[in-house]
Amino acid sequence: MYLKNVLKGGVLAGLMAVAMTGTASAETLHMFNGGEPASLDPHRVSGDWENRIVGDYLEGLMTEDSGAEPILGQAESYEVSEDGLTYTFTIREDAVWSDGEPVTAQDFEYAFKRLLSPEMAADYAYLQYPIKNAEAINAGEMDVDELGIEVIDDKTIAFTLEAPTPFFLDALTHYTAYPVPMHVVEEFGEDWIQPENIVGNGAYTITEWVPNSHIKSVKSETFHDAENVDIEEVMYYSMDDISAALQRYRAGEFDILTDFPTDQYQLLQDQYPGEAHVAPFLGLYYYVINHNKEELADPTVREAMSMAINREVIGPDILGTGELPAYGWVPPGTANYDFEEYQPEWVSMEYGERVAQAIQMMEEAGYSADNPLNLQLKYNTNENHQRIAVAIAAMWEPLHINVELFNSEVAVHYDALQNNDFDGVGRAGWLMDYNDPINMLELLRSDIIYNYGRYNNAEFDELLRSSATILDMEERAEVLREAEEIAMGETAAFPIYYYVSKNVVSPDIEGFEDNAKDIHRTRWLSMSED
Repeated sequence: MYLKNVLKGGVLAGLMAVAMTGTASAETLHMFNGGEPASLDPHRVSGDWENRIVGDYLEGLMTEDSGAEPILGQAESYEVSEDGLTYTFTIREDAVWSDGEPVTAQDFEYAFKRLLSPEMAADYAYLQYPIKNAEAINAGEMDVDELGIEVIDDKTIAFTLEAPTPFFLDALTHYTAYPVPMHVVEEFGEDWIQPENIVGNGAYTITEWVPNSHIKSVKSETFHDAENVDIEEVMYYSMDDISAALQRYRAGEFDILTDFPTDQYQLLQDQYPGEAHVAPFLGLYYYVINHNKEELADPTVREAMSMAINREVIGPDILGTGELPAYGWVPPGTANYDFEEYQPEWVSMEYGERVAQAIQMMEEAGYSADNPLNLQLKYNTNENHQRIAVAIAAMWEPLHINVELFNSEVAVHYDALQNNDFDGVGRAGWLMDYNDPINMLELLRSDIIYNYGRYNNAEFDELLRSSATILDMEERAEVLREAEEIAMGETAAFPIYYYVSKNVVSPDIEGFEDNAKDIHRTRWLSMSED
């Protein structure tokens, strides 16, 4: 095995930034946020590290409460038609942008049309496909003016859906449903998100962005609930070295860590009781398989590799934080999906027996010590990802597989995945945007950019499409289960484990609530004066 180390240059900048800003105070929240944001434009982002920032300075018609459940945001009320196809929202009279301009129904209409226009090429546009004609517009098959959105007046907007959608309100909490300030975007174009131009309608306003170091936001006095927002300023730090982040937390420089080295979990429990938050939530850690690589186009090879992954030891032993092994694609507990977790038949075999069978399958496919399968395993720079990659590469070694490990910073890594630029296997993860199985299964649809490995099965695609028109929820679930069984039966990817969230929160922070989405908007937090 060969491990290529890539030094993250931004770590030094981050250290200097903290040195300049000083230690945490009751007025400023210092947060280790993970990777460098690719953008602050809600139509250009895709990661949880970006969501934490964007969701603080923008707010949709619906937003999340402290438990990440959907509640009214910029809307003061809504009505749903009897057939479940039309949602009409009334926008708050006190909903205004941070420059004092009113937030209007036209801003929302403009944002949805911008998101779904083919020219925008927004990776996440498909999340709003429940809106009538959205998919056809995004594919360039219909004019954007045919979108199922009607501006009734400046403060009233109606959405017509393709079919009744039980998760639509939840989907409206996602950043793809946030408005953008039409007057600012039209004036500055792509530069509207620069700190000197940016305008938001959320609890905070962006004031500073130092690449590979930090983003700074301050409380917005124009926010409709500003009187109940306690924290005055937020510093979001960008760095990949989670061990260094933990050291700085212990030194009092950070108030919140959004990740931590799993081998330090016991130390945290012993020395900082109650500060490490480990909780189950709806997400999947997985490896994508490049189906365009000839050797991996063989489903027998993919299945053998999956059989050799000893998932049962990853959560309790390799990570030490208790992640549950995953063999299926849809996490247990997902709404509108009352099934046991999918498991292949070979799960019941003893691990040693599974490995022996996997070796035989590989040898029958033509691989041996003299003719090994050479592939690359890519992951974004993170100690936990490295620990897992090293372990899985060792598990594959008896199968006559030579693995080259390669890591890079998060933006570079995901850019490579989206462009199918990896020679073998790539680490990925998905935190569900809304609680419905379609949000997971669409990751394997052939026309979705987040299908990094380019899995392609026409029957699978058709099942997902047909599910959108099924009104009976039990029948819909059966169709989606059939789709999952097809994809997992072909080993479309390697599910590894179901996520647990891993945060470290200072006892000075109040209002932090573990939840199934691991979303914690700063507006709900407060800091003690001690």
